[in-house]
Amino acid sequence: MVIAQAEGPVVLVGHSYGGAVITEAGNDPKVAGLVYIAAFAPDKGESVASLIKDPPPGAPVPPILPPQNGYLMLDKTKFADSFAADVGAEKAAFMADSQVPWGVDALSGTISAPAWKTKPTWYLVATDDKMIPPAAQRQMSKRAGATVTEAKGSHAIYVSHPGAVAEVIEKAVEGVTHAVH
Repeated sequence: MVIAQAEGPVVLVGHSYGGAVITEAGNDPKVAGLVYIAAFAPDKGESVASLIKDPPPGAPVPPILPPQNGYLMLDKTKFADSFAADVGAEKAAFMADSQVPWGVDALSGTISAPAWKTKPTWYLVATDDKMIPPAAQRQMSKRAGATVTEAKGSHAIYVSHPGAVAEVIEKAVEGVTHAVH
């Protein structure tokens, strides 16, 4: 609905699980480009669940609590270390307390047609991420043919280094603007 209301071309930006969302939503004809920020970029038939089921040896394990009423959350006591290690303690505690649960069913939603196969794509790898291993981010971004930028930062890089995130988004907007004109 939001995409339909846009008056011109749209660049979708997704962080973490939001990458799966933009991978499918990006097929809308109004979408001109995709930006992944430390995000999942699944291929056809993949889901977030399939991407995380076999973590590489030694990869950090996100502190996901057992499901409650069909929803997942991160353990608040481990949130800062795993999600926001480069965010100040007070802000990281606020983020842990205000996290929004996500549905267990969302993890198994498979991609029918990855938009990154037909749309220009950018990817910001957070090199200190303990939620989605940087090696996995690099693999997904390469497979997607993305223009890749790497920045030192945690999974919450949008909080700790918003300038790096804004720069990638600006590059994407410039890239699709030049392609349209």
